[in-house]
Formats: sequence, structure tokens, C-alpha cells
Amino acid sequence: METVTRKRIEILVDTPLVPRLLKHARDVDISGWSLIHIDAGGGRDGEWQHDDVTGAAAKTIILMIASKEKADALTESIAPFLDSFRLLLTISDVQVVRGERF
Repeated sequence: METVTRKRIEILVDTPLVPRLLKHARDVDISGWSLIHIDAGGGRDGEWQHDDVTGAAAKTIILMIASKEKADALTESIAPFLDSFRLLLTISDVQVVRGERF
């Protein structure tokens, strides 16, 4: 079966900011996405854990597959927010079947 290279985009974001980032994705014609809710994690600033009662520190990974051009456009669009929203953005190559969908 034939595969093509596309970009896998993952953005770790505070959950309340998800709708804002999905708008940026739609604006660059990325229509497909999945949300993965994260319970706990750690980084340079220490560990954190989701609080089910208050929603404090709730984080989500937005997962998308897109062409290189769309991934580049999204990166440019959200670049100003990387520091202010403390986003973690990763982009990697992935092989997909039915590449015309991305």
C-alpha cells in the first residue's frame, strides 16, 4: 500500500486555550484534529497534576496531521503565543495512507 509523508503536529496547551488554537488550525485549512486530555506531567518548572474539582492545571494535547505547507502556516500563526501561552509544539514526519485527506 502506498504511503505519503505528512506532518504530525502536537501542541500541549492549557485546556481553556484549546478553542483559540483550533481556530488558528481552521484558519490555515487544517480541519482534522483530536484532543488528548493529560492528567499529570513535569518539566523545567516542576511537576503538575490535573485537579478534577477546580480544573486547575488542566492540559490537553491537540493532535493533527497536515501537509508541510499547512503545518508551516500553523506554526507561523501560533508562533507569537509559544512563550506567552507556554505551549509545547512538536512537529514530526509521519507516513500516512490516503495522504490526499491531509
